[in-house]
Amino acid sequence: MSDLSVQGRAIALDADGYLVDLSDWNEAVAEALAEREGLALEEAHWEILHLLRRFYDSYQLSPANRPLVKYVATELGPQKGNSLHLNRLFKGTPAKLAAKLAGLPKPTNCL
Repeated sequence: MSDLSVQGRAIALDADGYLVDLSDWNEAVAEALAEREGLALEEAHWEILHLLRRFYDSYQLSPANRPLVKYVATELGPQKGNSLHLNRLFKGTPAKLAAKLAGLPKPTNCL
């Protein structure tokens, strides 16, 4: 386990860099997590992160890649709900990286 310092607060992370306590998430935490990944969050990222958080609120799980693509397509349309778009935004690992940045658990079907 390690810590992430955000606004003077230590946020506990597991060995894979996911939040230990999901209630620690806020947009500043997302920014700090993204910075650790070498990623600058833009509007397109935030749209997916907030969508993922709504998915988690509804289903209490983080979707793997296929369900993520399908959900994004349903909610935001096919131009955003496709693997190419999501891979570009999240460095080729959209389900894992987006879940991490959204403060959610690692998707169970992802290696």
